[in-house]
Amino acid sequence: MFESRHIKTFHEVVRTGSYSAAARSLGYTQPAITQQMKALERSVGTPLFTRAGRGVRLTEAGEAMARHAGVILDSISAAQQQLNAITRLRSGRVRVCAFPSAGATLIPETLARLAADHPGVRVELLEGEPPESLERLVRGECDITLAFSYPGLNDEVPAEVAEVRLMEDLLTVLLPTGHPLARRRSVRLADLKEERWIAGCLRCRANFLHVCAEEGFAPDIAFTTDDNLVVQSLVAAGVGIAMMPALVLSFLCHGKVTGRAVEPHTRRQVSAYVVREHLRIPATALVLEELKSVVAARVGC
Repeated sequence: MFESRHIKTFHEVVRTGSYSAAARSLGYTQPAITQQMKALERSVGTPLFTRAGRGVRLTEAGEAMARHAGVILDSISAAQQQLNAITRLRSGRVRVCAFPSAGATLIPETLARLAADHPGVRVELLEGEPPESLERLVRGECDITLAFSYPGLNDEVPAEVAEVRLMEDLLTVLLPTGHPLARRRSVRLADLKEERWIAGCLRCRANFLHVCAEEGFAPDIAFTTDDNLVVQSLVAAGVGIAMMPALVLSFLCHGKVTGRAVEPHTRRQVSAYVVREHLRIPATALVLEELKSVVAARVGC
């Protein structure tokens, strides 16, 4: 294994033509140059120089090393520059996997902040629902996962993954504007047991069935779709009602749909997940901080 300092010294010896000239150029003593070249020759396993008067001449192995030394040093320099840019947040790439409603609300605001303050940090957005999105994080397909969980229905988070809690998202019931209960400020879930329902993703559906069971009824689920706009359109058409997180309603609101609080109150926890050791990566830590700032601003509105 070659040491970069030995390659640098070798390159200077070749450029100047002697150990003494390289020593003057680098600010070393000549014995120090000699020791480094001997160490490099031990690593290579063969001599790199032969004496030629007061100077040195390259052996065949030395000539081969000389052809690569400049490229090696250029690569090291380029790597140092890139790493400095990353650590100083002039550049960096962060892959974020988010569920759709977070991708439509929290992510755009976060990207806007980053573009303004850290334009060199690039965020690549992927879409995925939990628990598959958490599995993508563990497999290394993304750096941060935004996911949600419901009380009593939490998945076990792997030990190597850290959870950063962002917000609690209150669930509401969507009713057609002319529905008799739409005039109320809040609706008891038990009062909706005779309704036809529209269910969402598997995790949301599981939570919905759970809370309905606690209220003593099994809902009549007539339709299932992950598309939030389709859900609202079906509700507006009067063919069913639905439970939907408030985060979704902040960017989608059909004119013929009314959202009302549900009693008992039900919330989902929205969190960011990251492999623990990646919390020390500057760009990843920055994106997490910006996400928290965006959530704090929304909650404070």
